Amino acid sequence: MSINFNSVSEKQFWQQESVHYLSGIQRGIEKESLRINAQGMISQVEHPKALGSTLTHRYITTDYSEALLEFITPATDERFAPIDWLEDIHTFVYQRLNDELLWATSMPCIMGNDEDIPLAYFGTSNSGRMKTVYREGLGHRYGRFMQTIAGVHFNFSFPKQLWQALQQAIDGHQLNSQDFQSDRYMGMIRNFQRDSWIIPMLFGASPALCESFLKGRPTKLDLLVPGTRFGKFATSLRMSDLGYQNNVQSALRVSTNDLASYVATLEHAIRTEDPYYKSIGVKVDDVYKQLNANVLQIENEFYSNIRPKRTCQSGERPTKALSNRGIEYIEVRALDINLFDKVGVTQQQLDFLDVFLLNCAMQSSCPITEREEAETKKNFARVVKGGRDPELYLWRKNRQVSAKILAHNLFDSFDEAAELLDKAYNTHDYSQVLKTLRSQIDEPETTISGQIVQQIQSRGDGFFPYAMELSKKYRDYFATRELSGSRAHVLEEEVQKSIDKQLAMEQGDDKTFEEFLASYFA
Repeated sequence: MSINFNSVSEKQFWQQESVHYLSGIQRGIEKESLRINAQGMISQVEHPKALGSTLTHRYITTDYSEALLEFITPATDERFAPIDWLEDIHTFVYQRLNDELLWATSMPCIMGNDEDIPLAYFGTSNSGRMKTVYREGLGHRYGRFMQTIAGVHFNFSFPKQLWQALQQAIDGHQLNSQDFQSDRYMGMIRNFQRDSWIIPMLFGASPALCESFLKGRPTKLDLLVPGTRFGKFATSLRMSDLGYQNNVQSALRVSTNDLASYVATLEHAIRTEDPYYKSIGVKVDDVYKQLNANVLQIENEFYSNIRPKRTCQSGERPTKALSNRGIEYIEVRALDINLFDKVGVTQQQLDFLDVFLLNCAMQSSCPITEREEAETKKNFARVVKGGRDPELYLWRKNRQVSAKILAHNLFDSFDEAAELLDKAYNTHDYSQVLKTLRSQIDEPETTISGQIVQQIQSRGDGFFPYAMELSKKYRDYFATRELSGSRAHVLEEEVQKSIDKQLAMEQGDDKTFEEFLASYFA
């Protein structure tokens, strides 16, 4: 059951009362970085012991590959803290990496063969083994190349007090407080989906890639300079069908019209066998090739540019956590690594996401029809492949409309949210970020993707030398940067804690791996 978003009392709440709660917004960042050696190849060295256990470390882990580091900042209502945390984690890691570097872009280089990409290892506990087997399955299903692409995820939540005050203001007690909060977050997610194309338009940072990534496959990408392919007007090849928008999952329809439907459609996918995945085999010659032969091994295999999230308890699946306790926060997954910034994301980008997500909460959000869902997917695909095209048109209600007109209209709707955030934080930053970014709508070559193409073109030496130069520049910065005593102590202490915790998990397992999986999926 959805709440009426258009009531006078609701508008009054957002315009007058919400500002008292907005300074309590919680934010966190998850940022992936590929470890490379001095020659620019993906590292074959195991995760450094000086960084702790990837299974249990709160701030430093790995994603698909042993070489794909993931940095996690804690959730905080301090506006600038996520970027500060990222800088400190980068500093801590770089000063323990020996001769390796962190690749400064989303798209990897130089690529060898699939088998040259090492799977992440999480130890011998059932939980750790499950993580590695899941990644083994991803490799068989999609190939390992796709799993080396890096991105930035932004976690966002309003304080509970805001939802409680809104529910009181609109007399929305036909739902309990947990369901009301979940209902509103799902409404935000739908509004985000409708206009998510604006993110790669402004912040796409992978318009070009190293030719080695294609492995000789046919491509429609043009030659930018020798060894480098690009889309003439592309913004984010990472988010195209070359990256995570893969055709394998294109038939999946996961509903965001309410939380129950979202959970049900994901549950169906993780319990429905797929003939091709069955042909791969699950356990072959006593070795696991994947967790199961279903459409999705686990919920996280479903790729979306935004997800509803709830912190899971030990052994709890994400859909069970959502069903039991509702939505806790939203995870935005549409950001490329910004290679113009040493940590891969800027405060300006986070401020824009604050405005975008607040606007998503303030606007009416009716259910998404099949027609509208098809339009949103087409629009996103058009922007990642051609977002800088001055003649680009997007779909809106069965009609094609100039992307520039839609972008300016969207920015018009952002003004109120920016003003509220400026007031809540006693700043002009939010209004200023809209002014800065709005100018890029009419001058797409000034966007991140436009600047990247211009830089590679003017240098003439290709994607790899350019990205390598930036990677070394950032390495040199962090290698000499001082880490504050308190933050250094927290990170150093977490190394030993994580190692001890992993050991305890390995010693405490009282089930076989088969029993563990059966219990997890029960």
